[in-house]
Amino acid sequence: MKICLLAIGKTSASYLREGIEEYEKRLSFYVPYEMRVIPDLKRVKNLPEDQQKEREGELILGQLEETDTVVLLDERGGEYTSREFSGFLERMARERTRRLVFVIGGAYGVAGRVHDRAREKVSLSRMTFSHQMVRLIFVEQLYRAMTIWRGEPYHHD
Repeated sequence: MKICLLAIGKTSASYLREGIEEYEKRLSFYVPYEMRVIPDLKRVKNLPEDQQKEREGELILGQLEETDTVVLLDERGGEYTSREFSGFLERMARERTRRLVFVIGGAYGVAGRVHDRAREKVSLSRMTFSHQMVRLIFVEQLYRAMTIWRGEPYHHD
């Protein structure tokens, strides 16, 4: 199984980029992983939020393959403990998921078509985080889930 994190806009803060890079390096020992970044839209200052979401949605959907299993990271999604998230990844592997794609939308969320394409919606917290910060939180949780799956001593209950 390959895992892809698909996100809108670059990570501008160096401290977040460094943290993301650290956990991506650690992940490379467990699973094929990549983060794909869709550049921010240009000239959207006067574009209504719903139109911006639609345009971003087209770009997101354009990155997906027909066989992808898509999980939307959404504050209204279901919540997992770290152990439950690890179990979710194990189930995806048992189901022979070829590519598991986690999607982080832009500042205004994602278009309805992206919601419809997602098999699951997962919340990392009931709190709202910047879409840049979510990347670091997600990649750390993905690493944590892998260590739980392998029975390694990173996670403590």
